[in-house]
Amino acid sequence: MGAQESNGQERGTARRTLLGAAVLGAGGAVLGAPGVARADTQKSGGGYQSLPKPTIIGHRGASGYRPEHTFGSYQLALDLGADVVEAGDLVPTKDGHLVCRHEPEIGGTTDVADHPEFASRKTTKSLDGVATTGWFTEDFTLAELKTLRAIERIPANRPHNTLYNGRWEIPTFEEVLKWQDEQTRKRGKQVWIYPELKHPTYFRALGLGTEEKLAKALRKAGKDKKNSPVIIQSFEPTSIQRMNKLVGNPLAVLLSAANTRPWDFVATGDPRTVADLVTPKGLKEIASYAQGIGPTLDLIIPKDASGNFTTPTTLVKDAHAQGLILHPYTMRNENPFLPPAYRKGTDADAYGDVFGVFKVYFATGIDGVFTDNADTGVLARADFVNG
Repeated sequence: MGAQESNGQERGTARRTLLGAAVLGAGGAVLGAPGVARADTQKSGGGYQSLPKPTIIGHRGASGYRPEHTFGSYQLALDLGADVVEAGDLVPTKDGHLVCRHEPEIGGTTDVADHPEFASRKTTKSLDGVATTGWFTEDFTLAELKTLRAIERIPANRPHNTLYNGRWEIPTFEEVLKWQDEQTRKRGKQVWIYPELKHPTYFRALGLGTEEKLAKALRKAGKDKKNSPVIIQSFEPTSIQRMNKLVGNPLAVLLSAANTRPWDFVATGDPRTVADLVTPKGLKEIASYAQGIGPTLDLIIPKDASGNFTTPTTLVKDAHAQGLILHPYTMRNENPFLPPAYRKGTDADAYGDVFGVFKVYFATGIDGVFTDNADTGVLARADFVNG
């Protein structure tokens, strides 16, 4: 999920050893935090309200440490303590399978450019009104995509992740559902996932409607019920409305910048912007077909021209008044993704005071957060819950 981020400068600085320290500390933090201990006693079928709060959601897995949307990334997110794994930004293949990629264009997340047999597939398309050049999943069969391997999407910020380039293939959503069951058995507690429908209007126009494919997969796996451990999200409200008619799963509408319009609104001539959706009236409408929202963090606390925090909005209070939960996105450890006041040094891949930033956001009353660094989020939550 999320808009395009700045890559920053590529610098060969030594990364902190926070990962190891956080892994060692996570167990004690979880056991010691009353608001977190519920994760260990959570029973299957308890529904999304049984998740610990603030919920730590592994954004595309543990994408701060491994190439995103790979089983290596998903597995590590669980190992680091994530309550939910965003296992699946879902896009279709030419032959109708749902696979897990951040975008249908895969030039930046796979080694497709190194495959001469696919050189002729490179093309330019209009993706939600934006001219985009590269290779697109809908032009490949699943068998062809399985010959590719994942690579790090933002190597300038995460040079250490490039060590794992080429190690993992592209997962299908069916494989994710089986992995979820395997991990639930092995870990002795329910593993939750949070798939996102990417560009559903775009794919529907191509005859590759993704909502029906997702619903079919969930029904087949017996995971299409109200208390099923699968939360479904999309930036397109009408896609979530469509899913509300197809499955019983908890649903969330993703919200980008206030001045933007969801692409399905653009396509249908709906003049409303995200700013209209986050009003009490807009939130009430969302609550009629969804259980939550996934706003960009700037909708929770806007930033000034320098990128520093200003006064929080009333979105948390207003959404809660309509019975909606809030899972904003995305917390990242590296300097370029933090407000200037919380950065340390000038290196693009160095970590800043991310614990300070987590504290500010948790204090607003959000119900959870997407983070590329689940271990950091777990420790930040323990700090917050324990006061």
